[in-house]
Amino acid sequence: MLPGSRSCPTGDRACQNDRLQGARIAPMMRIGSVELDSPAFLAPMAGHCDLPFRLLCREQGGVGLASTDLLNSHSLLKETPRAMQLAATCEEDAPLCMQVYGSGQDPLPAAACWAVDHGADIIDINMGCPVDKVAKKNGGSMLLCDPRSTVVLAASIVDAVQRISDVPVTAKIRLGWDDQRIVGPSLARALENIGIAAITVHGRTTEQRFRGEVRLDGIAEVKAAVDSIPVIGNGDIRTAEDARRMVEVTGCDAVMVGRGALRRPWIFEQIRSRLVDGIDLPDPTFNEKLGIIERHLDLMLEHQDERMVLHRLRSAIAWYGKTMGHVKPLKEAVRTATTSVDIRSALRAWIDLPAAVPVSE
Repeated sequence: MLPGSRSCPTGDRACQNDRLQGARIAPMMRIGSVELDSPAFLAPMAGHCDLPFRLLCREQGGVGLASTDLLNSHSLLKETPRAMQLAATCEEDAPLCMQVYGSGQDPLPAAACWAVDHGADIIDINMGCPVDKVAKKNGGSMLLCDPRSTVVLAASIVDAVQRISDVPVTAKIRLGWDDQRIVGPSLARALENIGIAAITVHGRTTEQRFRGEVRLDGIAEVKAAVDSIPVIGNGDIRTAEDARRMVEVTGCDAVMVGRGALRRPWIFEQIRSRLVDGIDLPDPTFNEKLGIIERHLDLMLEHQDERMVLHRLRSAIAWYGKTMGHVKPLKEAVRTATTSVDIRSALRAWIDLPAAVPVSE
């Protein structure tokens, strides 16, 4: 068994095998030509969804689909070092979605074809990122402001990809730019009509960014607007119960987890078990969480240089720490470490030490 991987032990951590009430969905689903064996997907997240993190989540189980970081179309075609790092994949990293972003003035069709040639099982068009570096270049959620042009752009990408493969093209949207411009349902319907194979919808407007609660009724409206393609719900999924409620309220076909996975890379197996089998799985023990963090360290060392490893772990430990109780000394030890050896030593020093106070989120 790999370090950080989990079984379901007996005794004081016995799995809750009682069948639970609520939303249940089939274990298998299709997006175009791609068959997926879990309804729990890892979202594209800028600065987080590199190859080591995707592999870590896959090893914990339950990941039906994982996405790369956001990929700039110009950088992909130039094969810049940063773009190649973000698009890096391997045999174990499947099924894989590569998400491209840009506007009608950018070479998105060519970038999508590049992604097909370099291992993508699904191509996703970013139509929902609210951050300035994407939106201010007329990409991301700026595409929501001109739905007609956006549909034309999406059709050109679909046509380009279909000429060379049967790889499906999907789109990730928000409800709209603001409450006065809610375009999610009508845009989703138009995208389905030009060949988009699935829609992921984050249940907020661009103006909201990540503030306030996700609007499940908005996701439900997008689901009702399409005829037959899958709709994946996204936003505020921190636990398997959050996923169950989203499916129950919206009728969505799968869920996509973003920031919740940074805290709990094991959440996908919990979601799959809850939605498919009706069984709640417990969180890992404190020591198991330490093992998962160390496994993340190992994967980073395998695929990245020491400088990047230190940078990524210093950020990641803040997310992991949210589920581990009062572990400020551990977080400080990781943040101040000057080598990966120091990080490993800091993690191992906490083995068998109980978390001071369990956290409740």
